[in-house]
Amino acid sequence: MTAMTAARARRRLAPYLFVLPFVAVFIAFSVYPLIFTARLSFTDWRGSGAAEWVGWDNYVYLLTSPGFWNSLANSGVLWILIIPAQLVIALIAAVLLDNAKLRLRGFYRVAFIVPFVTPLVAVAQIWVVVFDTNYGAVNGLLGLVGLPDVGWLTTSEWAKPTLALLFLWKTTGFIIIILLSGLQSIDSSVYEAASLDGSSRVRTLWSITVPLLRRTLMFAVVLQTLAVFQMFAEPFVVTQGGPYNSTTTAGYYLYNHITRADLGTGAANSFLLVIIVMALSLVFVRLLRAKD
Repeated sequence: MTAMTAARARRRLAPYLFVLPFVAVFIAFSVYPLIFTARLSFTDWRGSGAAEWVGWDNYVYLLTSPGFWNSLANSGVLWILIIPAQLVIALIAAVLLDNAKLRLRGFYRVAFIVPFVTPLVAVAQIWVVVFDTNYGAVNGLLGLVGLPDVGWLTTSEWAKPTLALLFLWKTTGFIIIILLSGLQSIDSSVYEAASLDGSSRVRTLWSITVPLLRRTLMFAVVLQTLAVFQMFAEPFVVTQGGPYNSTTTAGYYLYNHITRADLGTGAANSFLLVIIVMALSLVFVRLLRAKD
């Protein structure tokens, strides 16, 4: 009887033992750092010595700091420059790649994903060279047609569009793959019925493809919203947040606290970003539900 009881106990414990390694890693590298950062955000700590409890002072400082709101505004402008254009480009490309009659379709799929898997720092360095005001290839081409040089990375008017173009080139291929997977889940009979009704390609795209891809499109929007507000490497390598802080994104502004060893304020900044991004994501989800 004792042996049977022990065997039953082992069978009951077996599932928990299998998931124990994942739970341990998740607690060690996700839950504990989150709790530690939450506590740290209420302190003044410079990386050494005892942390001084300051309550809500870090949050009050950030919410009344022009630099914090400027970084959010910069990220918001980049979002406007990137997300709508990226969705349109990715949707058109995905629809074209979904055509079984397209020649070299496999080659195009690989070509679109290559920028995404290319190291970001390498791409950013290329951007610095190509868009250099004095020696860049882009201004060289403008000079060939008689147009004046443009300060792509040295003027507030052009720095954000140039950074947005880098982000578009780097990540649009990934969004194409996501939308392509959504397109392949749509039943072909829907398109056959539309064709029999005499629907044009543009009408079919707008009235059938886009509504059926609504959830996939919303997933892409949420995913890229996270990426835009966390953007750090692009401004760090290409513009260093300039000129005149015009490309200091929310992610880059957070990095500035770390360089000053102001870890308490940095932790509070990270939590405010989490709240803002979560709020934006909930808005997108609510819009999706309202549409349903």
